[in-house]
Amino acid sequence: MAHKKGLGSSKNGRDSNPQFLGVKVFAGQTVTGGEIIVRQRGTVYKPGEGTGIGKDDTIYAKSAGVVQFNRGRRGRVISIAPQDVA
Repeated sequence: MAHKKGLGSSKNGRDSNPQFLGVKVFAGQTVTGGEIIVRQRGTVYKPGEGTGIGKDDTIYAKSAGVVQFNRGRRGRVISIAPQDVA
């Protein structure tokens, strides 16, 4: 019987990559069209005016403007207010 372990691969050598979830752009910040605002699992935040939702529940900006977070009957809603051009 062998008294030394064979030099095989380790059993515990696996780790998953981080998911990088969370809010990427906060209220009051300006965004351009297509910019990701929130990456989430499930609909913690719901899309409002000027935003869309991806198949992995990512909320993104459809148009340029200022990000707004609102609380209402639908829960937490993210919307985009158009920028004032002066």
